[in-house]
Amino acid sequence: MKVAIIIQARMGSSRLPGKVLRMLDGITVLQLIHERLSYCRHVHEIVVATSDSEKDDAVAAAMERLNIAVYRGQENDVLDRYYRAASIVKADAVVRITGDCPLIDPQVVDAVIGKYLEQFPQLHYVSNIHPPTFPDGLDVEVFSYVALERAWKEARQGSEREHVTPYIHSRPDLFPQANMESRINYSHLRWTLDEEKDYIFLNALIEKAQQDEGLSPRTASLEQWVEILRRYPDLNEINNGILRNEGLEKSKLFDSLAAQ
Repeated sequence: MKVAIIIQARMGSSRLPGKVLRMLDGITVLQLIHERLSYCRHVHEIVVATSDSEKDDAVAAAMERLNIAVYRGQENDVLDRYYRAASIVKADAVVRITGDCPLIDPQVVDAVIGKYLEQFPQLHYVSNIHPPTFPDGLDVEVFSYVALERAWKEARQGSEREHVTPYIHSRPDLFPQANMESRINYSHLRWTLDEEKDYIFLNALIEKAQQDEGLSPRTASLEQWVEILRRYPDLNEINNGILRNEGLEKSKLFDSLAAQ
């Protein structure tokens, strides 16, 4: 079974434009994500899926310079982007990672993929976000190409097209699914990059990892990041209080307003 990670990324974030090409540890956020994901044991291919908008030329060019595979498709129909990228690489299973997760943990990704592989075809969707127990920014979703194709054909709402998986995970009768939970609930921790405060936090966390702990941000694990935050709890105050999955909630609101 061929497993492909597809990283969705674009420059047009409403809250933090250009975030995927901001610098962390001397490289872009996207490169850091790709480098961390390269340690996954269950993955055969990694693709960055960006849009064909002119403003995302910079994303494509940056990845091409690094010989990282890129697919370009519709800007707002991210579900279509995923389906076409997965079709091109002939993936049997797709791992959805977003371009705002610079500390994505390969061990967590492998664990979610492993759960999927062990129980396929009884399961067609496995994640660690329903409910979330890992830090925001370590979100992983794995689903079958069959599920992706059906969602691509049948999903109609804007939130289902923009956020890729709502059509799948909201229909457990069609797509048998499971959730992987952390032994300790870390869902209060925010390690994603969606606001300027998040960028300040991530830089401060990485600086502590390097200077005080001698850790590389390219390889540091979930447990090592947590230990740093235990020693320096004030870091959590930098970006505390921001709503998790704000973009998805806004899309759902637009769907409900459009239906009225």
